[in-house]
This record gives sequence, C-alpha cells and structure tokens, in this order.
Amino acid sequence: MKKLFYLALLIGLGTYTVSAQELYMPRNIKAAYQKGTRSMTGQPGPNYWQNHGRYHMDIKVDAETKIVSGQEEIIYSNNSSDTLKTLAIRFVNNLHKPTSPRSGVVSEDFLTTGLNISSFSVDGEIYKVDSKNWGTVGNVRLKKPLNPQSKITVKIDWDYPLSKESGREGQIDPNSFFVAYSYPRISVYDDYNGWDRIPHTDRAEFYNDFNDYVFSVKAPKNYVVYATGDFLNPDEVLQAEIATRLKKSHNTDEIIHIATEEELKAGKVTAQNDWNTWKFKADHITDVTFALSNHYVWDGGSVIVDSKTGRRASAQAAYNPTTGKDFLNSVKYNINALAWFSNNWPGIPYPYVKTIAFQGFADMEYPMMVNDSNFGDPVFAQLVQDHEVAHTYFPFYMGINETRYAYMDEGWATTFEYLIGIAEHGKQAADDFYKKFRVNQYINDKSAEEDQPVISMSDQVSGAGYGNNSYGKASLSYLALKDLLGDVVFKKALHHYMNTWNGKHPIPWDYFNSINAGSGQNLNWFFQNWFFTNNYLDLAITKVATVKGKSTLNIKNVGGFSIPFDVVISYADGKTETIHKTPAVWKGNQKEVVIALNTTKKIKSITLDNGIYVDATPKDNVYEVK
Repeated sequence: MKKLFYLALLIGLGTYTVSAQELYMPRNIKAAYQKGTRSMTGQPGPNYWQNHGRYHMDIKVDAETKIVSGQEEIIYSNNSSDTLKTLAIRFVNNLHKPTSPRSGVVSEDFLTTGLNISSFSVDGEIYKVDSKNWGTVGNVRLKKPLNPQSKITVKIDWDYPLSKESGREGQIDPNSFFVAYSYPRISVYDDYNGWDRIPHTDRAEFYNDFNDYVFSVKAPKNYVVYATGDFLNPDEVLQAEIATRLKKSHNTDEIIHIATEEELKAGKVTAQNDWNTWKFKADHITDVTFALSNHYVWDGGSVIVDSKTGRRASAQAAYNPTTGKDFLNSVKYNINALAWFSNNWPGIPYPYVKTIAFQGFADMEYPMMVNDSNFGDPVFAQLVQDHEVAHTYFPFYMGINETRYAYMDEGWATTFEYLIGIAEHGKQAADDFYKKFRVNQYINDKSAEEDQPVISMSDQVSGAGYGNNSYGKASLSYLALKDLLGDVVFKKALHHYMNTWNGKHPIPWDYFNSINAGSGQNLNWFFQNWFFTNNYLDLAITKVATVKGKSTLNIKNVGGFSIPFDVVISYADGKTETIHKTPAVWKGNQKEVVIALNTTKKIKSITLDNGIYVDATPKDNVYEVK
C-alpha cells in the first residue's frame, strides 16, 4: 500500500462537513468523484448512472446428458455517457475449463468443456463468435458502436455441461442439480472502472448489474424446479394438491410439507408430462439461479417481514430425506432469520418474495436461494444458513462489487451472523463461535498476508489474508463502529447508507461518506484506522500508578486497531468492577491512552478484556499488584 496522502479541502454538506483530512483514493475512484457520478455527501452524484439489461431466457436441463441449454434475448441499455465499441460477456462456469485459472488443484470430475455459443446476434445482425477460446470473460467487438443513452438487442443460443463435481454449482447427485451462473451475461460497465473484465476464479465472488428477468426452465417429468423470483405457473407444472399446499405455505407461519418422499416416488408431485416448463420472473435483481431434483422433499412456510404492510416472505427448503437431516428444521431457521433480520439488524424488511435452502455443497448465497451443506450439526447448520440469508442485504440488495471489495458484503454477513447468533444461542456461545471461526486463526497467524490493509482489492490479496480481510477484520470494524456510535446512531447511519445505495453499486468510499453523513460525525479517523493501515489486535498494560489515592492506567495500542475493551478491576475485598471503553478512547491518540480509575479502594489486579477482539499477546493484558 502506498503512503496515504491527504487533500486539503473543506466540503460543506449542510449539517455535516467533511474534514480537511481525506481518505486515500485510487486515481480511478477519485476521477469518478470528480466526474460527479459519486459524491462526498455519501449520495450518488448528480451524474450517477448504471447500465441495465432486460433478460428473457428459455433454459432446458437434460437430466440424462447433464447438458444445460438456453436461448436468451437481452435488451441492453447504455445509460453511461460513453460510446461502447465492445461488449464484455461473462460466463462464470467457464471456470470448469482446463485452461481457466484457479486457486488450487481440481479433480477431473470438476472439468468440463465450458460454454458453447451456437448463435449470437446484435439487433438482428449475426456475429461469428468463437466461444471455445473464451475464459470466464469473453469479448465481442460491436459492428456498430453503442451510443450513450441507447439500446441494443442481443440474442444468444448456448449450451454447456454441468460439472460432475459440484462446488458452487453443478451436479449434487446424479438426479439433483444446482444450476447457478447458468447463462452468459453482459458484464458490468461502471463509472469507475469501465468494463469489468477481471477473470473469475474459484475464490472470487461476483459483480452484476441490476437487471430484469423473465425466464423458464424446461425440466423432465417428476423434477421439481426451485428458482429465484415469482413462480408464475404452479398450476401448470404441479399437481393440484401440491400447488394448493405451496400456496397455503405462502400465507401461514405453519411449516407445510409441500411434497413428501412417498409422493415424489409415486409421481404425485409434478404434472405427468415428459417435460414441464417452469416459469419465473424477477425485476431489478443482480442474478437469478435455479435448482432441480426428482427426489428432494419440499417444505415451506412464511413469515411477516414488514410489520407496517403485513407483507410476508416465503421460506422453503429442498433436501435429500436420507442425507439432509440438518434440513429438517431449515424452514424454521429461515422463518426466524427473515423475521430477525427484518426487525433487528439490519432492521430493514427482507426485500424479496422468498428464500429457498437447497441441500448442496457450497454454503453459498444467491438471490432468494442458498446452497448449503449438511453438516450433521444443527447449531452450525443454522449459523451457516443465517450467514447466507444475511447476504440478501449485502451484496444483493446493495449491489456490492464482491470481486474487488469482498469485505463490503462478507464483513456485513459475518456481523449479522454474530448478532443473530446472540439472539439464538446467547452471547457466550456467539462470542465463542465468532472467536473460533472469525478471529483466532487470523490473530495467531503472524504472516504478512494477515495484516494487509482491508481496503486492498480483494482479488489482489493473497493467502489467508483474503478471507480474514473479507470476513473477520471487516466484521470487527463494523462491530467496533456499532460500539463507538451506540445502537441508535449506528442504526440511523446504517439505514442512511442502505436507503441511499440499495439497488445501486456502492464502493467503500460511498460507505465511508454515507456513514459520516448518516451519523452526523466525521469518522474518517476511524475508517483510516481500520481500512487503510496494517494494524492488528493487540493491547498492553504498560503502567499502573497511584498518586495521592488516585490511580491511573496506561494502555499501549501495540497492534493499532481502535477497538473497544473492558477494564476489569479486582479489589482486595474480593469485589470486581468493569469499565467499558468504546473505540472513541483512541480518537485523540491511537498509540496510547491513560485512563483514570475513580476509586480509592485497594486494587489487587487489573485485566484488559478485549472480548471478540482477540489479543495477539494476552499475557500483557494483566497487571498484578505486588
């Protein structure tokens, strides 16, 4: 990371004023603010834009050949001020091609031939496209440039094989498939980087435009299709009793067994046509995905997610009745998660019509769906499902560029996972889990990768540093901010950010500026400390002094992060006292703080308790009076 620099510029924002000390910005990000597509007020700038696609897709899954094929039409709007001479076409599942870059070794069952495009046209003109040489991003040079504020119609016919080894998508078993990233899409063209051409790897996550989708999935008889969006034709593809149960599940807190194992075996679930076409629709969403199986049981229920309007969201689960024991309570978990997230943290009503938990292997989120493993541990299974459902808000509702800024979504999902865990299992259990899975490995690993600044682009951080920047360190910063501001102001600031940027593409500097504006405070010192430094977690007691009956405690911030902590004082009479200090204690001096201990009692010992901010050297957090 280059040395941080500062701009001597005061910008008036009504009741909020940005400090002369500004946060470092890369040149391309600075240019976006100068062009007015983004604003230091934390709002989208007056010139903000984002491009948009209207997708109509007809997809077919052949359960025998394991081939997915489709025809799609994309009406693509160039809302930018730029003339586009090319289209970047992204197909994530080309990750399975032998020539694609990956972070590690894979088996032969992971490999496929990738995407085959049999037809490609723009505004009716046929293009010759050699998709065999594409990676996860292909390039099509337009015969006629796409001018600003204009549209084109792109039509693509394609097919690809499902990988036998399932990761985030592919074959779960010979008759169950999770079909994610299943269609070629026009990649994001944005205001700060142009075309998103970063090759996809198995570690990276995603960045998509908010598009509108109408799509169908043609599946063989007895295969149930589960998908993102409104299910448009249940009466056509489901037998009457099954359709009735599904509709009932949308309006009740009761958990309904929509389709049982016996009914699936007896052919009493889907319409008994050789092929059934399942239809779905979703607007202003970053992706759609689907899954299908001929033997997964199907449960459902619902819960009110918006108390003001009474709006309900459906919670569903599809799983193998033999191997999916964790999923027996999946709908119950989902109902709890949807209600809790809607009413507590983040405290914004769940924005979609449903969520579906599908038994697979990825432990991965998708709009309105999760692909989760069976762990054989119901408590852990609930926590994982909570985490994936929390992703509804970040990255989907908020449109995060996960590829570059994974900490903007994984950090928040980890934070909400911890907070709902307190409600579900108690603070001690939630703390123990958080420290074990989110902090301990990071703080006990002294390698340079672990202490890279969080602001580093996620696709350029190596080793374990990627995961810890994205999950643990980012989450700790959000929880430290909550402690600093207090719940009321923190929620106000968080809602300001989310209400301002949902449905758009915020970047880290939009988050910083929005939180500043929403809280009415200049928090750049805090963001500088947590995002732009090589800091870590380590406090130390350096001195305890008593003069004329008044005691003081000197604490050195060895690691540098502005963390909250408790001072636990044990007295000679056997009593204890706990003094909590928020991160505000570090605002004036981030290296050392002196705390006055307002007591005249005889002190036996003093301990610094960092809680979930696990200390790198805990032995110097204790002072014993000799």
